[in-house]
Amino acid sequence: MTTSRSLLFVSVLAAATALMACAPADGESSSAGLPKGRVDAGALQSSVKGEATGQSCVDCHGADGNQPLDPTYPKIGGQYEDYLGHALQQYRSGQRDHLLMSNQAQGLTDQQIADLAAFFASQPSQLSDLSGVY
Repeated sequence: MTTSRSLLFVSVLAAATALMACAPADGESSSAGLPKGRVDAGALQSSVKGEATGQSCVDCHGADGNQPLDPTYPKIGGQYEDYLGHALQQYRSGQRDHLLMSNQAQGLTDQQIADLAAFFASQPSQLSDLSGVY
């Protein structure tokens, strides 16, 4: 009985250690390497007009990210925070190219990207998959 308890303890300890190794550094998001996003700051940032386009996030995506101005613009409300962070970083770096978004993201700091990602991720989701389409 003692051997099985010891083995169980060692197994649980090993699993916990492995999970801790995968955890983000303090203050960073899980995979984008951004600082911790602040929803309230992201809400304010979402209405700031970009210098390059004269548009804000909410001008094109809607106040909660779910009413895009154009049907080809994505709904971003409720999207995964890390996905949004990665996408904005890639627009900023040129890894993703889009006439409007590349220019919009150009002047954003890592903290602003993290804040915007946190804000839009906190909104209700209207995202859906293609289940039942075919």
